Amino acid sequence: MSRHPTTESPEAALKLTVSSSQDKEYMGLSAVSTKPKPFDFLGVLYGIWYLIIQIGGSAENAVSGAAAGGLVETVMYPIDTIKTRLQAVRGGGKIVFKGLYSGLAGNLVGVIPASALFIGVYEPTKQKLLKIFPENLSAVAHLAAGVVGGAASSLVRVPTEVIKQRIQIGQFASAPQAVRLIVSKEGFRGLYAGYGSFLLRDLPFDAIQFCIYEQLRIGYKLAARRDLNDPENAIIGAFAGAITGAITTPLDVIKTRLMVQGSAKQYNSISHCISTILKEEGSSAFLRGMGPRVLWIGIGGSIFFGALEKSKQLLARRRPLKEN
Repeated sequence: MSRHPTTESPEAALKLTVSSSQDKEYMGLSAVSTKPKPFDFLGVLYGIWYLIIQIGGSAENAVSGAAAGGLVETVMYPIDTIKTRLQAVRGGGKIVFKGLYSGLAGNLVGVIPASALFIGVYEPTKQKLLKIFPENLSAVAHLAAGVVGGAASSLVRVPTEVIKQRIQIGQFASAPQAVRLIVSKEGFRGLYAGYGSFLLRDLPFDAIQFCIYEQLRIGYKLAARRDLNDPENAIIGAFAGAITGAITTPLDVIKTRLMVQGSAKQYNSISHCISTILKEEGSSAFLRGMGPRVLWIGIGGSIFFGALEKSKQLLARRRPLKEN
């Protein structure tokens, strides 16, 4: 039996904080190790910005997405941590409520550019598809744009999610440590652990959430015969987020289990994860963390869409001033 449970199971990891000595033993490394290169955050932002412009997006969309995503993550991070810990523990183990903000700074490094990339891709894709589809099929355009935006941003969101969730359950103390040890132990592929399950959860989530939000806004505008105000955007965003969060909870449980398992490899694939959970814990395990998830995404949806629409308005008002 391993002397260090943090490398074997998520539930054991919840009870421990990884120290520098454990760090070395976890990896089987000697006391002397090379320092990791600093993360080039500005380089990543520039690369994402360039990609958005090349595919037809705009700086305004990217800024709006980055602002909304960063705000939601900062405010709602503790609830997300509780949700992750509930889902990661097998067999109803004890949940630790300390360190609910663990890993926030490192997570923002990934969330901000990922949100910028998502909105930067989603908005121009939506506009192009709305021109192609007839008006009565606008929901199809919104669904498809959500899938395209989610697929593009997943390149940044997946490693961000892997690192965040492993810090949340106590496997690592910081993002730099997590990156170094995951790459050393599991290879670069370790940063994309559970990629398939992430797409299985997030592509339907992004498509459904944005479709519900956009369709409700269209209906409300027609009924009210005016543009929506900030509280109305926030309420619609909360409803869309809560409904979508509840529907996709089982997919989120599968994604969490595959992402946090590390080198222990309790699950070999998505299908093996599903069958193992059913056999060992029952179908109710797929609903674990639904309460915090619905609360997190519901409130987060109100903040995200409210901030998104407000950012668009503010940036649109500045545009004529710059042009003049």
